[in-house]
Amino acid sequence: MNGSHAHGHSHGHEHRHGRTRFLGAVRDVFAPHGHDAADSIDSSLEASDIGIRAVKISLVVLMITAALQVVIVAVSTSVALAADTIHNFSDALTAVPLWIAFALAQRTATRRFTYGYGRAEDLAGLFVLAMIALSAVIAGVESVRRLINPVTIEHLGWVALAGLVGFVGNELVAVYRIRVGRRIGSAALVADGLHARTDGFTSLAVLLGAGGVALGYPIADPVIGIVITIAILAVLRTAARDVFRRLMDGVDPELVTSAEAVLVDRPEVLGVRGLKMRWIGHRLHADVELDVDPHLSLSEAHGVAHAAEDGLISRIPRLATVLVHAYPAHDVDLHSA
Repeated sequence: MNGSHAHGHSHGHEHRHGRTRFLGAVRDVFAPHGHDAADSIDSSLEASDIGIRAVKISLVVLMITAALQVVIVAVSTSVALAADTIHNFSDALTAVPLWIAFALAQRTATRRFTYGYGRAEDLAGLFVLAMIALSAVIAGVESVRRLINPVTIEHLGWVALAGLVGFVGNELVAVYRIRVGRRIGSAALVADGLHARTDGFTSLAVLLGAGGVALGYPIADPVIGIVITIAILAVLRTAARDVFRRLMDGVDPELVTSAEAVLVDRPEVLGVRGLKMRWIGHRLHADVELDVDPHLSLSEAHGVAHAAEDGLISRIPRLATVLVHAYPAHDVDLHSA
């Protein structure tokens, strides 16, 4: 009896664990989990190079995907497929603004743009959001139109093949962009990956709709289109949250906690008076105010500030610059005034 009970408990645990993993995987499709702290890259320039390479590779893959759809369109002579293929070509070209933004991020700061040009990357993220929103509008309007005025779908086999090609190509690009975006700390590149995923959803709707029609359920096409529209809106919500957080100088609170832990771990630091962090593109910047021993000389206080700066940069991923101010501990009220 004991053995039987143990087996039943194990099976239930594995079932719950498998269900949790499945739900987690589904949730990650619509809201990819990731912290602001990206993996460590040797330099900001290297991160920009990685971003440009990701944009180039994904652009090539999307163009190949669209080209394959062109071949299918030529064979099937389907006007609907031709329109969808033109849409995929135009969406592939949305990578160009992000490419330009990464290239601008490599330029040195000037007396006018003293923080450099990293913010162009966040602005490119707004453009990506606009494209995701446009995809949702097009998918929704088209689905409702077909629901009210059903349209006969011809060349079902070719339509399904084109949908499969579009889904696979876009999802491969989505996974790649999101992974690289997380690695270098680029919210805009992650959003562009989510944009590719929405295009993949649209192609998936074409595939599933054709399957439903083939099985004798013509209403499946517009219904699936509406479901996909809702999925695109979920993706848009996630992408908009991340991009607008960057524009509002929002960071993951865990980053602040980690930075504070690094600072207070130093014996010369008596307290962290203030800590501000923000992203500019894929580079993280920090401004710190420390309370130190009031008996330290100016040179010693400078040494504490320099050591705190080195400690933060070595321990906090993607942290590009740190400005540290060291104040005598008893001067808190005076400084605040």
